[in-house]
Amino acid sequence: MSTSAPTRRGFDPIALIAFAIVVTAYVRAIWFTPPEMTQGYAQKILYVHAPAAWVAFLAFGLTALAGAFWLFLKDPRLDRFAESSAEVGVIFTTAVLVTGPLWGKPVWGTWWTWDARLTGTLFLWFVYLGYLVLRSAVDEREMRARYSAILGILGALLIPFIHLSVYLFRTLHPLPVVANTSGIQMPPVMIKTFFLAFFAFTALYIAFVRVRMALATDRDALDDAAHGGAHAG
Repeated sequence: MSTSAPTRRGFDPIALIAFAIVVTAYVRAIWFTPPEMTQGYAQKILYVHAPAAWVAFLAFGLTALAGAFWLFLKDPRLDRFAESSAEVGVIFTTAVLVTGPLWGKPVWGTWWTWDARLTGTLFLWFVYLGYLVLRSAVDEREMRARYSAILGILGALLIPFIHLSVYLFRTLHPLPVVANTSGIQMPPVMIKTFFLAFFAFTALYIAFVRVRMALATDRDALDDAAHGGAHAG
């Protein structure tokens, strides 16, 4: 099977679009969305914290899905996507774990509390950080993809538990303000900003994954060329 050199890539227009949407969302959040009555300006961290959590769950869910399909199809593109999505997911989970205490301190009076949702999110971060460490520790491509797929699937099982934990356990963490059985708990101006921030972070996820997959594709092409096509596929 023939190998090819890495492709020379230009600027990705999706990245520019994502950046423009993010700027629009946070200009609106900072200057055109009023602060919440009881929490004040600290509540505006919501527009980073919640969308980052959504993207982290999306990223890890798609990592698991791509890994499951890889186990049957053995398509290297699925493994590259799973790797890329997991790496981006770790970045957004880090944003969740940073913004959570920044929001919690002025509202709860503490930087951290070991409740189920916070602890579960921290554990999820460690699982997928371990996923990335595993990938860097295994050189053989198919073995690396297999082990990673299994860990990615198992790690994603935490996601529904984390989401439901606020209903299952006593916690300081508030109930969802949108996906709530009592209906949406925010005024319309905040809801518009909230959904715009979700859309912005989703676009940013897509842009990051596209860039990361391009790097992974080039890396594999260089690896194939160095080994005379032994790993190509």
